[in-house]
Amino acid sequence: MTITASAPSALIEAPAGLEGVIAARTRIGDVRGREGFYHYGPYDAVELNHKRTLEDVWHLMLHGHLPSQAELTEFSATVAALRVLGAEQLAQLQGIASPGSFSALPALRTAISLLAQQAHLRSWIDAPREEAFASLLEISAITPTVMLALHRMSQGLEPVPPRADWSTAKNYLWMLNGTEPSDLQVWALERYLISTIDHGFNSSTFTARVITSTGADVGSAIVGAIGALSGPLHGGAPSRALDMLDAIGSPEHTEAWVRAAVTGGDRIMGFGHRIYKGEDPRSTLLREVAQQLGGPLAEFALTVEATITRVLAELKPGRELHTNVEFYAGVVLDACGVPREMFTPTFACSRVIGWSAHILEQIDNNRLIRPASLFIGQSPPQPIPDR
Repeated sequence: MTITASAPSALIEAPAGLEGVIAARTRIGDVRGREGFYHYGPYDAVELNHKRTLEDVWHLMLHGHLPSQAELTEFSATVAALRVLGAEQLAQLQGIASPGSFSALPALRTAISLLAQQAHLRSWIDAPREEAFASLLEISAITPTVMLALHRMSQGLEPVPPRADWSTAKNYLWMLNGTEPSDLQVWALERYLISTIDHGFNSSTFTARVITSTGADVGSAIVGAIGALSGPLHGGAPSRALDMLDAIGSPEHTEAWVRAAVTGGDRIMGFGHRIYKGEDPRSTLLREVAQQLGGPLAEFALTVEATITRVLAELKPGRELHTNVEFYAGVVLDACGVPREMFTPTFACSRVIGWSAHILEQIDNNRLIRPASLFIGQSPPQPIPDR
């Protein structure tokens, strides 16, 4: 018996990592790596960051247009109501936030899975779109509250309830530390959150869309996306960039440290990007925010960036290695009082908005995502050997 593979014309072999492959059409946003530009809908994401609030951009992501003042007021009130956790929910989170063995993103993943199960979320195929929309809005609103409650519980502290009259960014810092943040810190954190809402078909976003394409409930898609974000090659670099600054220690040690790292084959954290061939526009934005915040760490980071960029240009000519979003994200989050172990969870609290938009778009024009694979083992069928 002879079994032949599918005709070559029926299959397209994609490059490793699906690099350069268009997997879907979207109206949510895009990344133009060679231009150093990314956008949300039809708007320059950096310009939006300068001119609008997080709630404005959140509305754009889910509704497809920027809100009027009346729409923004209504949307903000809806989010504020959904942000609150009940006493029973908080009690259930206590079992996830075990002091001594707490890991933020796995805890968040478990908590969202638990809350989604208790909400009896259905396959979106069996429910009207409005149900999926409402569930995603609630998950997006409640994620910061859940994450910060877990964080505080893991330290033996009581969760801080959110305030209905404060923005998402201000509530985030309030629920983190239990003290009212400065206006500058709120402004800086909001700039970070807006800058990271969406960024093309990154690993976690693609994961969310793959899970959605199966008809699974939207909670499962969010949980899967959090799992993808937990990988250090995707969401874990901001704290590592600060770890690198700690390792360098002082400006005069930078050049020797970088040369030793490159010679040893080590990765320079916070530099280079899969898509951007020039400077990451998010890094440009957050550098400006870091300069506004000021302080020794920001000054040190600026000096280190200049030295690393110069040395990399010498050692890796033609590579165009510049800072990516993680380098200055760490500096900004640190200045806002966010501890390092909460950097990637803070990222998740922003990116859940983008995931939600992509899940809804997948629902609206769904086809099961089911690529083929190319078998490269020994040609079958081979005879089965005797024992």
